[in-house]
Amino acid sequence: MPPDTAAAAAGPARSTDENDAASAEARKFRLLEREARRTLDATHDEDLIGLAARSGPVACVWEAAQGLVVPRTYRRYAGFEEICERHARRGWPVTVRMSGGGVVPQGPGILNLSLAYACDAPPLRHSDAAYELLCAVLRKALLAFGIEARPQAVEGSFCDGRYNLACGPASAPRKVAGTAQLWRRVREDGSSVQVVLAHALLLATADTTALTRKANVFERALGSGKRYDPRRVAALYDFLPPDAGIARPDFLRELGAELRRAATATAAETLL
Repeated sequence: MPPDTAAAAAGPARSTDENDAASAEARKFRLLEREARRTLDATHDEDLIGLAARSGPVACVWEAAQGLVVPRTYRRYAGFEEICERHARRGWPVTVRMSGGGVVPQGPGILNLSLAYACDAPPLRHSDAAYELLCAVLRKALLAFGIEARPQAVEGSFCDGRYNLACGPASAPRKVAGTAQLWRRVREDGSSVQVVLAHALLLATADTTALTRKANVFERALGSGKRYDPRRVAALYDFLPPDAGIARPDFLRELGAELRRAATATAAETLL
């Protein structure tokens, strides 16, 4: 077939703009749907790493069963396993996550957002960009309710970090969401793909005073010396504008819907 005939058969060549648009669309997060009202294990989103390596950026909004979640570093405390067994008998099982951070609660009134995507960049140089991407999705969803949140450390809150989301005055911030991330290299089809899992825990309608008390009980049992201040955390529902007109039981569902919309409208950069 002559060259000009082959080109015609293949169809018109895409413009640079069309190629860029197609590439951006391919980088958008695909929502992994979960059965409504189904609670999940607090580490289930670590499975998204393999999925992202195989099929591109993936997002998930989910709820976990009641319990406490700790990083692997907590295994160093004497009596860790026995303390975990005791908490499990009291209805607060302890789950060890691969990501870092500190002790955090899971359970009713809490929503989780997880983003997983390939990133061919050094983790230590680009972890801030991964957090910024996650926080941008969270802030976009919260603005739909008139809630303005900002990344900020909140001293005295459980699992404190620079990329908490906080509300209230800058001089007296209250943590409303925590974030963490995990980087892992995955072998896929004979090649190696590096994937980042960025996770956020949102205190939507939870009793944050009770959750802080549970975290303190656990830290005291470990003898860690850490104590958290319940005045430094708050539920997002408490920051809704007075005229929002959203009942507390409905807020969790509506927030989940906004998080899904914000995540699927976002593109993950392959090189942050």
